[in-house]
Amino acid sequence: MAVGLLPPHDLLPVSGLRLAVAEGGVRYAGRRDLTLITLAEGSEVAGVFTRNRFSAAPVIVAQRHLSAGTPVRALIINTGNANAGTGAAGMQAAENSCRSVATALGGTPESILPFSTGVIGEPVDLAEKISKALPVLTARLDENNWEIAAAAIMTTDTIPKACSRQIDLDGQRVTITGMAKGSGMIRPDMATMLAYIGTDAALRGAALQQCLQDALAQSFNRITVDGDTSTNDACILMATGRSLTKAVTQVDDPRYAPLCAAITEVAQFLAQAIVRDGEGASKFIPIHISGGRSQEECLQVAYRMAHSPLIKTAFFASDPNWGRLLAAIGSAGVGDLEVDLIQVWLGDARIVRDGARDPDYTEAAGQAVMAGEEIPVRVDLGRGIATATIWTCDLSYDYVRINADYRS
Repeated sequence: MAVGLLPPHDLLPVSGLRLAVAEGGVRYAGRRDLTLITLAEGSEVAGVFTRNRFSAAPVIVAQRHLSAGTPVRALIINTGNANAGTGAAGMQAAENSCRSVATALGGTPESILPFSTGVIGEPVDLAEKISKALPVLTARLDENNWEIAAAAIMTTDTIPKACSRQIDLDGQRVTITGMAKGSGMIRPDMATMLAYIGTDAALRGAALQQCLQDALAQSFNRITVDGDTSTNDACILMATGRSLTKAVTQVDDPRYAPLCAAITEVAQFLAQAIVRDGEGASKFIPIHISGGRSQEECLQVAYRMAHSPLIKTAFFASDPNWGRLLAAIGSAGVGDLEVDLIQVWLGDARIVRDGARDPDYTEAAGQAVMAGEEIPVRVDLGRGIATATIWTCDLSYDYVRINADYRS
């Protein structure tokens, strides 16, 4: 069960975006595995995709369509089959899927963005399955379908991930709603995850893409479950422009900062929800590094800790084995670390100072922190003013079971 995470509720419609789900039989019969999102005329879309060299066919096609500059009419998403490692046949399937959706909605194939998630390397007949489901999908389109769409895009997730926020801008109410899926194969670059965030704000051009980049830097690119990067990761920001009479087109527009902050808040909630629902996770672990000479250095230390199976299994066992923390910090590749300056905390309990166990630390204090579902870890490197925070989870028996049985 996800750590401290409840099913989404009170999700708000975004004017200009409609969603629908259907059973396509992509991998399993009787499962809602197809999601269609349509965008009103005048909407703009920005996207960021995995940099894995084995990028899936839908990733390549979606990037190509976005770069063509054609206004995006719709997104089509399938679960059950990643359409990755499928060669020319997979590319044809992704392109034909876009063609089918474009025919049903009106428009060109370049106006459709495809997304897939599921098993890698399996042959796929997506276009045929999508084509058969399109009459149902188009008939079900509704602004209020965010919750069922969040459930339809799940794979090994145990709970849908979605949230909404509203802010007042220019005297008008702006809505942001987003959903994401992901539970395993989670590591920044993009961090398997798919994320879709919509707003009725008129966020345009370079400001739209920059806002997505800014939000990602503080959310999806600061999480890790197991250190593996998927072939299908994508994050899409859609702005319909229905709520603002004057568009935000530049980052120096005074409205950009509060709008991007609200979008970042949604992205952070979704990113942390992915970690809370990490495959087999029983602990949610924020790792905060301060006192670095650069943010990159802080992240280097944080990820070394987050990816240590020794640390992750100790957290699963609620064992305050702080020697494993020191070993990871010391092997993070920061060659000139002065260990006598480093301090380490579990929650509010300082366990290390002056390069050794804090004289005031007790095993009982560490055990009390480790017994909780959320275990904050703080490290002060004592060498600068840079900081960085990432979010991770523990490594449990269930992680092995889920991934050993994934294709069965």
